[in-house]
Amino acid sequence: MRLKFFIAFLLLSFVLAACSGPASTEAPAAPSAPAAVEPTAAPAEPAAAYPVQATVTPPAPVAAYPAEPAAPPETEKVQDALGRPVNFASTPQRCALVGRGVFMVADAVYAFPEASQNLVAIASMTQNAADFISMIDPAFSEKETIDRSAGPEQIAALQPDCVILKTSNESSLGKPLEELQLPLVYVDFETPEQFSRDLKTLGAVFNNPARAEELISYYQTNANAVTGITNAIPADQRPDVLLVYYDVKDGAVAFNVAPQSWMQTLLIEMAGGRPVWTDSPLENSWTTVSMEQIAAWNPDVVIVTAYSMDVAEAKQKLLDDPQWQVLDAVKNGKLYGMASDVYTYDQPDTRWIMGLKWIAAKLHPESFPDFNLEATAAEFYKSIYNMDDAAFQQKILPLLKGD
Repeated sequence: MRLKFFIAFLLLSFVLAACSGPASTEAPAAPSAPAAVEPTAAPAEPAAAYPVQATVTPPAPVAAYPAEPAAPPETEKVQDALGRPVNFASTPQRCALVGRGVFMVADAVYAFPEASQNLVAIASMTQNAADFISMIDPAFSEKETIDRSAGPEQIAALQPDCVILKTSNESSLGKPLEELQLPLVYVDFETPEQFSRDLKTLGAVFNNPARAEELISYYQTNANAVTGITNAIPADQRPDVLLVYYDVKDGAVAFNVAPQSWMQTLLIEMAGGRPVWTDSPLENSWTTVSMEQIAAWNPDVVIVTAYSMDVAEAKQKLLDDPQWQVLDAVKNGKLYGMASDVYTYDQPDTRWIMGLKWIAAKLHPESFPDFNLEATAAEFYKSIYNMDDAAFQQKILPLLKGD
C-alpha cells in the first residue's frame, strides 16, 4: 500500500510540475514599458466640421437681440504744439486768443464755423487784420479786445475756458497763465507741416475733427498740385530768387531776408526756386542786407513784399532806384510785387497756399499756364471761409493786388 501511495504521489507531482514550467533562478525583471502605439491605433476623435487651429479662440457668443450698443472707438489723442494733450470734457464756449502773433492764428481759427460763437476775446491785431475778421464774423464787434501785452490777470478776468496762444508766448505769458490754472492750447502755424498739426488741434478744441481733416486735405491737395510739378524741375532750371521785405523806419529804407526755416523761404523752395540768401549768416528773425550784397547775388527773379505799406508802392520805389536797375531781374522784367488782398500771401497765414501757387506761376509760367489769381482767391475764400461769390466780389476783389 505504501508503495502504491508513493507511486501515486510521484505521478501527481510530475503532472503539476509539467503544468507550471521550470522555476527561474534570476531576480524578477522590472516591468517593461508599454509598447508604443501607432497613431492609427489610437481611438479616433470626432472630426471637426472645418479645419481649426488649436490656438484659435472660439468666438464669443452672439448677444441676444436687442444687443447692447458697442463702446465707441477710442478717440484720437490730439496734442498741441508743445506736446500737451488737448482734452476738454465739453466744447469750450469761452475761447480767448491772446499774446503776440494773433492775427495769423485768428485767420486759422475762423476757418472753423464754431469760432464766431465760441470766441469771446481776441488780442489786438496788426496789418489791419481786424478788418478782415469783421468781414467774416458779424459778431466781431461784440468780442472783447485786449492788448497784445495783456497780463495773466487781465486774461483771467475774461473767465475763458480755453486760451489759445502761439508757442512763442510760452515763457512770457503761458507759464503765468498756467499758475492761474487756465486751460491753455498752444499752436504755431508757421510752416505747412505745422498747419496740418495745428488745424487738427483746433478741430479737437471745437469738437469738429471732420472740419479739421477737410481743411488739412485742402492744403495738402493744393500744395501737392504745385510740388508735384516743381519737384521734378532739374536744379539747373531753377531760377535764383530773392524775396525781400521792403521796410521803412524813420525815413530809412531797409531790405530784409527771412530765416531759412520761415514760410517765405519755404515757399520759394516749394515753388521751384533757389533762395539766394540762405547761404548767408541769418538771424532768428528778419536779417537786414545791404544793396552791395543784393548786387552780388544778382538774382534772376526778385519778389518784393511789404507789411506796413502798399506792395505796389514798394515795387515802384525799387524800379525807380538806379542801384536796382542794374540787376538782371529788373532788366528782364522779373521784379514782382507779392500778391495780396487784406495782407500779403507770403506770410504764415491761411493765405500761404495762394502765395505758393502765385510764386510757382511766376517762376515757371510754362508749367502753370492756367493760373489765375482772381479765380484762385475766389476758390480759397469759398473753401476756407464759406464766402460766396457776391461777398468775394464786394469785399475781397477790390483789395486784390499782385503782378
